[in-house]
Amino acid sequence: MSKLRNSPFSSDLRLISIPGDGRCLFRSVVHGACLRAGTPIPKENAAKELADDLRSKVVKELIKRRSETEWFLEGDFETYISHMKRSHVWGGEPELFMSSHVLRVPIRVHMIDKNSKSVKVIADYGQEYGKENPISVLYHDYGHYDLLH
Repeated sequence: MSKLRNSPFSSDLRLISIPGDGRCLFRSVVHGACLRAGTPIPKENAAKELADDLRSKVVKELIKRRSETEWFLEGDFETYISHMKRSHVWGGEPELFMSSHVLRVPIRVHMIDKNSKSVKVIADYGQEYGKENPISVLYHDYGHYDLLH
């Protein structure tokens, strides 16, 4: 865990590195959900399984909410869903949005501003589940997610 410099949020904000194996978004959210709930962080194999389980639930949620989500997915809906079921495929904005519904928690996405080097909020999902204590992830512009806590 490393401390983020120039964070506008808190001097206690920490970056928790997540392995870049195609599951980083799902791993970040699962890890954040454990911290939020005060439950132990799972070991490597269990973390992988939980991330894959969340992915499966997110895909089901995308299908359930097809009429709401189809318009913002890239390409054909069925192809997108088939592709997203694979554990090595990167998740993105639609998966974060659906993760908030699956877990019924707010999720906040941050990014480091290249000019100011400060951490900026770029998206909030699931605010209907509250605004306090969101799961916070850091998006790197090369497609990787880490956890902020």
